[in-house]
Amino acid sequence: MIRKISASLAAIAMLATMPETMAGSRALECYEPVRRPALYDTVYEDVMLSPGGQVVDYDAPIYGAYQSVEQIAPRRVTYETVPAVTRTIYHTVKVDNGGYAWEWRVIHGRKVLCKVWRKARYARVAEIVVVRPERVRRVVQPAEYESVAREVLVRPEQVRIREIPPSYGTVARRVVVREGSTSWRRVHIPRHCPD
Repeated sequence: MIRKISASLAAIAMLATMPETMAGSRALECYEPVRRPALYDTVYEDVMLSPGGQVVDYDAPIYGAYQSVEQIAPRRVTYETVPAVTRTIYHTVKVDNGGYAWEWRVIHGRKVLCKVWRKARYARVAEIVVVRPERVRRVVQPAEYESVAREVLVRPEQVRIREIPPSYGTVARRVVVREGSTSWRRVHIPRHCPD
């Protein structure tokens, strides 16, 4: 029954929107849609906002520095060679005594063997003399020390567990109290739709 009425109203609505020339005659009844909006309400509910649990806090270990002076090399004795000290001395020495000698000469185009007198020849020569001879020297090297920093544990790592209780709160939620709907209402429009 409801479906028949709805179908009839739908057909009426379609005919009402057509011009009179298309409908074939003057309108007998007219309807307009009436829309009823949905009705909402606010509902308040208590809900769990957080389930709670455990929080683990870690405190890292704390380290410090301990400084001390330590021997890194013992006292030791070594020996090293000190080279000799030398000096260069220059002397003039006779390299040729001179005297009589024979040599060929060309005199007036004639090659002749002549006896000649030669002077003594001298040259300057260098001589290296030792001023101080090579020697071995004893070297004492003292022990060596160094400041050394060592890491020491001041406080070990700490772990703390905190319990967090669950938390609750009230939240508002909109709900539909009545669904929206559309119905038809008969209308009267002078010279178009009679009562």
